[in-house]
Amino acid sequence: RTEFALKEIMSSGGAEDDIPQAERKTVTDFCYLLDKSKQLFNGLRDLPQYGQKQWQSYFGRTFDVYTKLWKFQQQHRQVLDNRYGLKRWQIGEIASKIGQLYYHYYLRTSETSYLNEAFSFYSAIRQRSYYSQVNKEDRPELVVKKLRYYARFIVVCLLLNKMDVVKDLVKELSDEIEDYTHRFNTEDQVEWNLVLQEVAAFIEADPVMVLNDDNTIVITSNRLSETGAPMLEQGMIVGQLALADALIIGNCNNQVKFSELTIDMFRMLQALEREPMNLATQMNKPGMQESTEKPARRENPHKYLLYKPTFSQLYTFLAASFKELPANSVLLIYLSATGVFPSGRSDSEGPYDFGGVLTNSNRDIINGDAIHKRNQSYKEMHCLHPGDLYPFTRKPLFIIVDSSNSVAYKNFTNLFGQPLVCLLSPTAYPKALQDQSQRGSLFTLFLNNPLMAFLFVSGLSSMRRGLWEKCQDYLRKINRDIAQLLTHSRSIDQSFLQFFGDEFLRLLLTRFIFCSATMRMHKIFRETRNYPESYPQLPRDETVENPHLQKHILELASILDVRNVFLENTLDDY
Repeated sequence: RTEFALKEIMSSGGAEDDIPQAERKTVTDFCYLLDKSKQLFNGLRDLPQYGQKQWQSYFGRTFDVYTKLWKFQQQHRQVLDNRYGLKRWQIGEIASKIGQLYYHYYLRTSETSYLNEAFSFYSAIRQRSYYSQVNKEDRPELVVKKLRYYARFIVVCLLLNKMDVVKDLVKELSDEIEDYTHRFNTEDQVEWNLVLQEVAAFIEADPVMVLNDDNTIVITSNRLSETGAPMLEQGMIVGQLALADALIIGNCNNQVKFSELTIDMFRMLQALEREPMNLATQMNKPGMQESTEKPARRENPHKYLLYKPTFSQLYTFLAASFKELPANSVLLIYLSATGVFPSGRSDSEGPYDFGGVLTNSNRDIINGDAIHKRNQSYKEMHCLHPGDLYPFTRKPLFIIVDSSNSVAYKNFTNLFGQPLVCLLSPTAYPKALQDQSQRGSLFTLFLNNPLMAFLFVSGLSSMRRGLWEKCQDYLRKINRDIAQLLTHSRSIDQSFLQFFGDEFLRLLLTRFIFCSATMRMHKIFRETRNYPESYPQLPRDETVENPHLQKHILELASILDVRNVFLENTLDDY
């Protein structure tokens, strides 16, 4: 490529001898850096997706080359314009690759700060119109690069909750797709229109809108903030375990998704992250920071996001997480998946006799939840059974199952005496509740944004900002009280308390109890299968049916004027 570039120079700028040596060297160096950067970038695909150590030095080298390339093209722009014929879309491509690097760094480290860095590079491309001339060139593959850039930018904006930017980008992407399909008679029109439909559905997945006085929508963030988790009282005896790793698995049929994130996965990943901080002070100026520089302390647990994994993939990632789990740490497994029910009657009641949740079989599933059986006497192969998780209970394990067969995991056995908790969704919701399953599970919504879930089950679809904030304050008080109920309980299983020292797990546990208590008091949630369950079981009278907590829930309902939705004398009904 370097030779080709030099020949280009000769043809555009006269004889090779006329070109100053320094300028020729500039072009040669640029071509070298460009080749090297592409080679390293393409090599990222070959790195193992799991394991936290192998990839870091390779990423560091890739960052270094892109840092040099970015600075080089800034310093020598005029020579490169004149002698190399550097086009603006080529600068855009470099910036886009740097944005992708930061995004993948976020995926590998779970550090939300890197999302801000990706955002700043993607923003610069748009603000400086790097791709604006692409449409004038008769090359469909260049237009596809531009469309892919938009799709990637949208993912980053969704993860940063920049919904106003997302809406602008969707409109621009829609215009670009229309122009692209009009100019080139391409076969991928349907795919690009599907991308638009997916992101539109994703944006509208929240069942409740919070509105400012001028009726604009308030963007609410559900990452952990400074005041998010209830504080521990002095003298509270809780475990010192820290959440270090999480597997977030999405395999629900027909659920809203964008890229390889279902709405449930999207909500759960945010529940396991802190609010991002800016690494670079100047957001709009792409100035690469040193590649090896990291935030002083890793604030967020590491995560793997697995969309529709096969059993082998799921087990490989699980084994990698288990192997690398530091001492005194917890592994969290979140399963949002279609239920797989046992075939036939079984005389035994072992960990493979209750079914589990679906893993991908690389073939289409017919009729939603109905999974084809080969033989009544065999167990379903494409299923994660409770027994499949037994080997991993040798270390502290925190499991959340959101599925129509979540109760399969109620039949767990703690073989190794390590802390173990399973939080299990209802297996069915009342018919009277408008079916929202496509827009994400109600149980996961409670774990991610309990107030929004509470409003939804109360029949509310919009709310003024002032009232929302008042209710959020009251909910924080409820969370503090739930934390006290748990830690003061005389009969609670110690596993719950051993996990309670970690802020993320503490918040998930208090939200789980709030969710369970709300559903048990709600007039239309009347069947046992409408309620969340847990392993080990929580002492009901001290937690999910505690009169003090019930009083708080009625008070919250009064603030919202929806008290009539809940039972007043709940204890009399049991």
